[in-house]
Amino acid sequence: MCAVRFEIPRLLAIFADKNFIIFSQLFFIFKLFLNFNIMKATFKPVIYSAIITLSAFLAVIYTSCKQDKCKAISCAYGGACVDGVCHCLAGYEGLSCETISRDKFVGLYNVQEQGSISPLRQYPIAIENDPLDVTKVQIKNLYNFFNTTPVTGVVNGDTLTIPNQQLLGKVVFGTGYVHYTKQYSSGPVTAVSMRYEVVDSASGNRIVDDFGYYSDLDTSKPSNWTKY
Repeated sequence: MCAVRFEIPRLLAIFADKNFIIFSQLFFIFKLFLNFNIMKATFKPVIYSAIITLSAFLAVIYTSCKQDKCKAISCAYGGACVDGVCHCLAGYEGLSCETISRDKFVGLYNVQEQGSISPLRQYPIAIENDPLDVTKVQIKNLYNFFNTTPVTGVVNGDTLTIPNQQLLGKVVFGTGYVHYTKQYSSGPVTAVSMRYEVVDSASGNRIVDDFGYYSDLDTSKPSNWTKY
């Protein structure tokens, strides 16, 4: 019994020592965890600041190294350069917006045409600048009729559009395209193929004279204009 009583206190002492060691180890781990959180909380603003500073530095380097494609480009007539390419305002064209689009149409023309009801004929017309709008022109003597009141045309690149308009008791509308027929020493000869229609709105019978605008219906041909 004495031996048993002697061994029990010894076992308790050994158990207590082991628990102390385990407790000490757990306390050490907790302390490390606590210190890590404190350090993380302390260094988090520092890390964020470093990242922001580095990003700003790299952005400055990237911006300074990025080439400005529009630096040496000048766009005329109010055009704007985007990524090295000029974007022109309406009425202008060319790599630098240096060309007025309607200039290619302006001049005197000889017209050859035959309408769906009118006979084959030739006559002169003149295309002049509209004084108020750079995208528009005035077509004088179209149809060999609109001589005192010119027809308005709208230019977009190589296209000449006659918007629907009522003049002198007639409605006129159409679309034409410029092309260059032959090259001479003095330059190319400009021609326009115009598909248009004239409707006599003053007549009770609504007489229509078509020049290729509805060629699939009446087999009429476009009006051909050749610049002098």
